[in-house]
Formats: sequence, structure tokens, C-alpha cells
Amino acid sequence: MGNNVVVVGTQWGDEGKGKVVDLLTAKAHVVVRFQGGNNAGHTLVVGGKKFIFHLIPSGILYEDKTCLIGNGVVVDPEVLLQEIDRLAEAGVKVEPGRLYLSEKAHLIMPYHKALDLAREASKGKAKLGTTGRGIGPCYEDKVARVGIRAVDLTEPDVLEGKIRANLEEKNFILTQYLGAQALEPEPVIESYLSMAERLNPFIADVSLILEQATSQGKEILFEGAQGTHLDVDHGTYPFVTSSNPVAGTACSGAGIGPRHLGHVLGIVKAYTTRVGAGPFVTELEDRVGEHLREKGVEFGSTTGRPRRCGWLDMVVVNDAKRLNGLHSLAITKLDVLTGLETIKVCVGYEVEGKRIYTRPASLNVMGRCTPVYQKMPGWNDDIMGARKMDQLPAEARDYLKAIEDIAGLPISIVSVGAAREETILLSDPFAD
Repeated sequence: MGNNVVVVGTQWGDEGKGKVVDLLTAKAHVVVRFQGGNNAGHTLVVGGKKFIFHLIPSGILYEDKTCLIGNGVVVDPEVLLQEIDRLAEAGVKVEPGRLYLSEKAHLIMPYHKALDLAREASKGKAKLGTTGRGIGPCYEDKVARVGIRAVDLTEPDVLEGKIRANLEEKNFILTQYLGAQALEPEPVIESYLSMAERLNPFIADVSLILEQATSQGKEILFEGAQGTHLDVDHGTYPFVTSSNPVAGTACSGAGIGPRHLGHVLGIVKAYTTRVGAGPFVTELEDRVGEHLREKGVEFGSTTGRPRRCGWLDMVVVNDAKRLNGLHSLAITKLDVLTGLETIKVCVGYEVEGKRIYTRPASLNVMGRCTPVYQKMPGWNDDIMGARKMDQLPAEARDYLKAIEDIAGLPISIVSVGAAREETILLSDPFAD
């Protein structure tokens, strides 16, 4: 059996998973996305070209890879087709055989987006900061057992019946409770039947494809979206996403048993960011925070929203280590710290005279936490050309060593720039 790798974010998403996934894809045969929706975005710079992926695994840029969208992903068919078309314009052919969509994946419908936006508008200052893409309402329908799945695109009568039944309820909520406009069933049915014609050849049993791959000893890369602290169970609830971005979801979200997971790689940005509302203990609202935002180009690849920035929070990372069963860490955006005189790492929280080392479940308690920092000297040398650890300044090496010591985990990858080659590879997660 080939060794497989699961890539997860250890913070609040936006850790730079896309680049690491792209690097590891070179060694994988199959790449599968296992949760989330098009509220996530991977930005890749390859050969000077910029690609933004929302649903299709970035492995599609390699001609010899099989890319799978698992049943744990909620899929907006319109976005998926736009992505296929944009890739085609850039000279990347996306065809059945190279890409498969799980027949069990739930579909985002226009009424999901309408509900998302209307609810957020009605909350005023109590907004959750949703992307408004219908992700949450789609997961709600999945759990309420009224969802529409990819397999329904292959049965026009079933699809039409489900859309009509759902719109009766959704239109009542939209008009009577949220004061928004109703949606007419006919245009929705027509639009989805038309998209079904194009998507049907891609629809397959992803679990079976994975079983065939494992039996042939092929190496599989499991790609998650968002980050551990946005997990609906384990994150800063309710300021979370609607799915489980932790490593265990690779099993349920792709249709594979736990013994096939292999190496779990945690992606750690060299500092911390988060988008939207919710507590953030190491947040910096000063010139250092501005430095991180500007130099790190910390604006959402899906929404364009400016991200909140702060020092690296190892309380958050250590919680992610436990929740995901991490084997090693990949540190991204180390180059963004260049030019800072002093660098701080949060090693614990203080609250009500006590020192704690895990993130409290209560947001009230977390909001009262203050960071306990370990201070380290920064560096000024440009590190983007470094390809080996000894090419980094001593201060940068010390910073990485501190992360390893606090986490009790080895670092396998260090990213020193946005481009694929701007990377120090210390060990191969596929070989471990």
C-alpha cells in the first residue's frame, strides 16, 4: 500500500495549504478534497500564472493526476463549471477521467445562497461573517435529510420534485420571516437540468475509485479546506464553518477507512490570521499587524476581505496537533516576518490569574485571555532564495526550532515565498 498524506490547516484557515498541496501533488497519484465548499480558496502561482481554486483540487494542473471531489464537499455546480471553463481558457483541460465528483456530494442551490444572505443581513451587528455562498444552509439541508445530491442530477424527475418541495418551505422562510424575495421554481429547475448535462459525465462513486487506488498501491493526497479552529465541533463556535476541517473527516468526507490515512501534515502560517468575527488572542492592531497584512497580502482569496493579523499562537497550533493527530508541520510565509526587529510567539494564555495552555470552549473566557509571549530577535536578510536550512539566518532557524520545541513535532516543509520552488523540503511526508 502506498503511503497517503492528509493536509489540514492548524489555525483559522488561510494557512497557505494550496501551495503545500501543490508541492505534494507532484508525488501523489490521486488528490481528493474531502470537506467544505467554495467558501475556501487556494491561490497558486505556477510558471508566473496565478490560479485560484475553490472546488477542484489543484492537482488538476498536473496532467497525470486523478482529482476527486468527495462526498463531504458541498458543491455549487455553477462555480464548478466556471472553474472548469477558466482552467480551459488557461490551457488546462478538465475532463472526466481527470476529475470526478462524488455522486453523494450535496449541491448548493440558489435558495441556500438567498437564505445565507438574508439571514446575515437580518443579524446586523451579530453577523457571523459568512461568505454568503450558501455553504451553511446546504449543510443544514444535508443534516435535515432534504438535500439535493450530485446523483440527483442524473435523474431529472427526482431533481425537479426535490427543488419544488424545497422551495415551498424556503420561500415561506425567505418571505414571511426574513423579508426577502421568493424564488420561482422554473428558472432553478431549468438552470440545474442544463448544468446536469455538462456535469453528469464527471459524477462517480469516489469511494470506489479510492479503493481501487489503494489496492494498486497508489499514493493519495487528502486535501482539507479552512482550518482546525473553524471546525463546527472543535472551533471557536459559533464563529466557525459548517463542516469539520479536521483530519478525521478525510475518512467520512471521501469514503475511506482510517487505516488508509497515513501521514497527517499540519500547515502553520508563521504568524496568525483570521477572517470574520470571533476572539483572537494574539491579534495586532498596530504597525506590526499592518506589516503582516501588507507584506503577507492578507486578503481573502475567495472574498477579498482583509484578514485580521497577529503573532503566531502556539496554543491554537497545539490544540490542532491533538485534534488532528499531526505527524509533522509545514511552516508557510516565513518570509513575511523578514524586517521585524522582534518576533513574538504565544506559548500560553493568562486568564483570571491562571495560566492555561489550551483554548477555552467559552468565548467569554477566551475574550478575557491575554497572551503569554516568548520574544525572539528578528532578521533582515531576504530569505526567499533559501533552499536549505543553513541558508536561513540564525534568527530564522531559531524561530523554527522554537516552534518545533513548543509543538513537540518536527517541521517537514518551510515555505519562504509564494512560488512553487521557494521552499525548503526537510523530509517527505509521503516517505514517512
